[in-house]
Amino acid sequence: MSDKRKPPAKRRTMDVELLWRVERVGAPSLSPDGAQAVVAVTRHSMDDNKATSNLWLLSTLGGRPRALTQCGDKDGAPRFGPDGHRIAFVARRDQQGRSDDENQLYVIDADGGEARRVAEVATGVEAFRWLPDGRRVAFVSWVWPDTKGPRAQARRLKAFKQRKESGYATGEALYRYWDHHVPMGRVPRLHLIDVDARQPTPRDLFEGTPYELSRAEPDADAFDVSPDGRRIAFAFDPVPEKRLDNRFAIGEIDLSGGAVRVLAQHADWDFAAPRYAPDGDRIAFLASHQGRKHTMPAQLALWQRDGGTWEVVSAEWDHAVNAPLHWEDDGQALLFTAEQKGRRHLWRFDLPDRRAEVLVAGGWVQHFDKAAGVLVTAADAMLHPVRVHAHLPGRPARRIERFNDALLAGVDLGRVEEVWFDGASAEGRTPDPVQMWLVHPPGLGRGGRGARKHPVLHVIHGGPHTAAGDTWHYRWSNPVFAAQGYVVAAVNYHGSSGFGYAFLDSITHRWGQLELADLEAATDWLRHQPWVDRDRIYASGGSYGGYLVAWMNGHVPPGRYAAYVCHAGCFDWVGMFAEDAYTWFPQELGANYWDDMARVHAQSPHAFAAAMATPTLVIHGALDYRVPDAQGLAYYNTLKARGVDARLLWFPDENHWVLKPRNSRMWYGEFFAWLERHARSSAARRSGRERLRR
Repeated sequence: MSDKRKPPAKRRTMDVELLWRVERVGAPSLSPDGAQAVVAVTRHSMDDNKATSNLWLLSTLGGRPRALTQCGDKDGAPRFGPDGHRIAFVARRDQQGRSDDENQLYVIDADGGEARRVAEVATGVEAFRWLPDGRRVAFVSWVWPDTKGPRAQARRLKAFKQRKESGYATGEALYRYWDHHVPMGRVPRLHLIDVDARQPTPRDLFEGTPYELSRAEPDADAFDVSPDGRRIAFAFDPVPEKRLDNRFAIGEIDLSGGAVRVLAQHADWDFAAPRYAPDGDRIAFLASHQGRKHTMPAQLALWQRDGGTWEVVSAEWDHAVNAPLHWEDDGQALLFTAEQKGRRHLWRFDLPDRRAEVLVAGGWVQHFDKAAGVLVTAADAMLHPVRVHAHLPGRPARRIERFNDALLAGVDLGRVEEVWFDGASAEGRTPDPVQMWLVHPPGLGRGGRGARKHPVLHVIHGGPHTAAGDTWHYRWSNPVFAAQGYVVAAVNYHGSSGFGYAFLDSITHRWGQLELADLEAATDWLRHQPWVDRDRIYASGGSYGGYLVAWMNGHVPPGRYAAYVCHAGCFDWVGMFAEDAYTWFPQELGANYWDDMARVHAQSPHAFAAAMATPTLVIHGALDYRVPDAQGLAYYNTLKARGVDARLLWFPDENHWVLKPRNSRMWYGEFFAWLERHARSSAARRSGRERLRR
């Protein structure tokens, strides 16, 4: 009998097919007693090339998850009602022989049964919140401001849809956002509806007033209902001409009479995300001192009804605060998420001491809710998708769902390592420490050591004021990249968020300089590792990361990187005036192009095209209004005109991201084929050098 042992079974690795089978868990909403959480779970079909989402109930006490809705295919944004017996959500469904043309509000019993459409709101239902009485719901709908009443709005919408003209005419400064045009002539307003009325009819709370919510996709963080149900606080733009960079104020409407009172407004400050304290006499909100500088972070502020004054309470804490804000029941502290060194934690900010402490550490805390002392968090990390945990007083955190465990069982996602190196010097003195995430290929030993040398793929984050975080990602999946044998390097270069304000603001008015120095320092660090194949180092990036890849092509000598991938990258800052946030870029660059063309060109990749020689795959979507696709086409055409090896992948139906399963599969296929093609070129160069040495 042989003593040979059977070799261990080879573990599976992540690929694009498996990536799109992962179920995506949305934001949880807790029942008032904290016993249950409702979430939307989205599934994608590669065969059908579409997504479906349904609602699930999760027990925080240890019961099994239970499907709540099954009839709809786009059920989302669920919220428990105040009595805990009903759940409202937004969906488009077929019900009673009628199909929803726009999102509508539905209500379903928490015990199950058939969901009921509350009313047919012609202009649709966006974000919503329950009122404390459990009967009324406040929601957002886009309406014509000069048209009164829901019936007149419905007639106006019908006439608009039946028009023969296709033109979009406007005199507005803000007329399109991200991947869609702002509805022509319409504005987002708050409405109120009684879900238990015999014939529920929405009431426009802003009718006859100049008030509206943000035109940039207003969500449920834009307003809040007072604990007594008598008022709604909301963020609004007080300037007649709406722009993305205007400074918002906080207003409050009295629901009994409709009077609006401005609570907090300042020419130098931008306010957002109001939240009533349990006593109703204080409102917490986010405040950013835009008058000082456009990069100033959102800080925690507090308005007092007694005296009508407000102040920033987190001014001494060097972190940016994220919405939503959540008050503790005693009114002495607030919960929120904030980034710190490539992770996003859930924090508790104590008001008397003005001190923040980590309540739940990331990874990346995506969502949270708290009720009756029970906290639920939905968090992911680089090596796992979102998981939902319940945190009960005096007990360890407990997983309350297992949506993806069976799918990912036995899948080797690689190994994540956090390293720090000396990067650029923002102040011209000693180099600043810079963080880099490494995702090692499956099976590679600690430290990457082994006989085989591995290629390196830089994945450069966008923003620029965001971060490469310890978070799961579907469009740029580090485990999928690593499964192809690449050591993935994600550098949090100068300008990244979560490392303090000075680090974030350091690149202002000199884009490209410090970031390139950081990336090059990272590459130097990598080239000194014995497990790195120096001939197969690649750089890829999207959005601002795409800008940096194009910048590298004009500033790094050919041959240092085997090839580049530029997804939705900025190429020409003058041409970027076609995008939706066109007023923001001159603030970052330091000038409008008509005032100082030399300064703008000094930070623009297109001005250095004569030096570009590294092969580049350019990817762009036609529905990208943040970085219009002309940017990618101009970059690609420039490379072709110069005789540089280049390839274009252009999607007519994608925006700044690639969101359709089949298109994502094509994206990854083109991505890896491009790198592999230039891996062969690198191998040929290496073989030639070895022959010369012999």
